[in-house]
Amino acid sequence: MKFARKTRLASKREVNRLAREYNITDPGGEALLRTFASAFSLEINCQEQIDKEGLTVVDRFEQLKAHPLLATLRDARSQKLAALKAMNLDFEPLHDGPGRPTRR
Repeated sequence: MKFARKTRLASKREVNRLAREYNITDPGGEALLRTFASAFSLEINCQEQIDKEGLTVVDRFEQLKAHPLLATLRDARSQKLAALKAMNLDFEPLHDGPGRPTRR
């Protein structure tokens, strides 16, 4: 399916960029990158479906309600940000060289 392939490629590019930019090679970091990739893919899929169907849907009583994927989108974004936070990445240059800061 073209949709799923495009999502996987975007996720893989982002994970590769993070791994290269922050020199993530340890098993724990790689596990967090897999979690990030999964959440990132889910976020893209949900956002595209919501964009296609709209923010609201009509229920069986003909009432407008929020799209059910909005909660999934919110949770995927939270997971993605939690994985980034758990990786303890430096977004400002506080040390010499690329990568995660070493313990002192």
